[in-house]
Amino acid sequence: MVREILDETRQKMGKTVELFRREVATTRAGRASPSLLDKVVVDYYGVPTPVNQMATIQAPEPRLLVIQPWDRTQLGAIERAILRSELGITPVSDGTVIRLVIPQLTEERRLELVRQLRRKAEEERVAIRNLRREANDWLKELEREGELSEDDCRRAMDEVQKLTDRHVADIDAILAAKEQEIMEV
Repeated sequence: MVREILDETRQKMGKTVELFRREVATTRAGRASPSLLDKVVVDYYGVPTPVNQMATIQAPEPRLLVIQPWDRTQLGAIERAILRSELGITPVSDGTVIRLVIPQLTEERRLELVRQLRRKAEEERVAIRNLRREANDWLKELEREGELSEDDCRRAMDEVQKLTDRHVADIDAILAAKEQEIMEV
């Protein structure tokens, strides 16, 4: 039972870190990356479809993304979806491909992006701490019911704390790397 609690906690904390990693990857850093479009969803014949599932996305230059839809009739729909998204980039279409020129970030905008990332990182740290509290509550319940000795409960809680520390450190490392990328001119 203890092993199940630890495994489930480890899995949930890992998912939290992975969610943060994906969130950070979609944050614009003044450099073109196809992952910027991961959250852009197009209405494809009534079905919400991510752009990366209906077009080839390339970054031929550091500040340019080229989107080449497999179905050219969807050019307009992709453009509208990009305009509706929170990217703040205006698409330029030539009838066969869409080009997105990534503007240079101002110092003020860079600082705002870093603040947003720090806020998101703190939310994920809180989520991991909540998972720790949940696991510790389960362990204490097992101890109260007599299914777990006090020493085994203490060891399991120490293991949960180590998991928490490791996953919080992962989030901090991801945040530090993205901050450095954003602040790089």
